[in-house]
Amino acid sequence: MAWFDDIYYFEQTTLRIAHLTDCHLFSDKDAEYFGVNTAEHFVKALADIAKQQPDALIFGGDLTQDHSFNSYLLFAELIHNSDVDCPVFWVPGNHDEIEQLNLISGGQIQHAKHIVAQGIELILINSKGNTPAGWVSATHLDEIMACLVDSNNRHIAFCHHNPLPINGYLDKHMLENGPQLLNLLVNNGRVDALFHGHVHNDYQQQFRGLNVYATPASCVQFSKHSATWQQENKGAAYRMLYLNAEQQQVHIHSDVVWLNE
Repeated sequence: MAWFDDIYYFEQTTLRIAHLTDCHLFSDKDAEYFGVNTAEHFVKALADIAKQQPDALIFGGDLTQDHSFNSYLLFAELIHNSDVDCPVFWVPGNHDEIEQLNLISGGQIQHAKHIVAQGIELILINSKGNTPAGWVSATHLDEIMACLVDSNNRHIAFCHHNPLPINGYLDKHMLENGPQLLNLLVNNGRVDALFHGHVHNDYQQQFRGLNVYATPASCVQFSKHSATWQQENKGAAYRMLYLNAEQQQVHIHSDVVWLNE
């Protein structure tokens, strides 16, 4: 099956989307990443997201830190034990294995990478490369183009890696062909924004008029504009998106939610 073949449909013209990313779980739910209990932070984020009653939750990648299959099972367990009752979609991060993500998908956790509502479409892009840095393959770029040209709706894109430099340590692992992807999205003329994770903090940038947003991690954050790798426990975090299609336009309102301890 090609990446965008599985499509999930909504009937409405408005969508409430939770973007939750970089939970870095271990097989042991008491394990810590830079002094942060990642499972505990993830549970807190899910509890707050449930109160927002989103139509969908999009997980932005880096599910696992220890690369164990039990960490994937823990991810599924924490979601199923939460009050989040909407479908959950995912893109792979550099830490993740797509095969493992597929194994926990089914039911609430969805395989679909193409979400279609009335006037709005969300495309979930695979930026996982052969190294911690990101790469969108030529084949996948063709798939993205085909998905975009097949519809007159407005589009919102999601991927894991940052396609633009953030003037920080994680730039060494950014999306290496980010400008190629961004030019494709801009040249299509029907893409309004791209959201990503990976950088463990909140950023907003622009590329040729296209808004590019980074969502903070649900676990630990990485200090902004630092050439060295510095971590900050600012509590769990996620982003809410409010999308409204009207007269062949999509109005986007986006808020980062910080659950400070």
